[in-house]
Amino acid sequence: MSGQRLTLVTEEKDLGVVISSDMKSSQQCNQAYSKASRMLAMINRTIVYKNSENLLRLYESLVRPHLEYCTAAWSPHYIKDRVLLEKVQRRFTRMVPGLKKIPYEERLSELE
Repeated sequence: MSGQRLTLVTEEKDLGVVISSDMKSSQQCNQAYSKASRMLAMINRTIVYKNSENLLRLYESLVRPHLEYCTAAWSPHYIKDRVLLEKVQRRFTRMVPGLKKIPYEERLSELE
């Protein structure tokens, strides 16, 4: 283009969505997991009075947007990516007082 060589890149980020040269979204899932995990850790460190209602509101407003941003574009097709994103939700449900010891599926139904 106009005498300039184009550089070869293995991934590109556009509108916050990372797409690799092989069209896999694993890097996007890793970044979403990282951001959501950091937000969850921040909530865990800073919130002193933890009840299910407060934690659920914080999770829905601060953590879930990182996990759900542009999922129509990069929907995780691989099980390993889905498991990675699910780890954040599992961690959150263990943070809620009184739910730490019960199985994951029961924690989900308890929190709706």
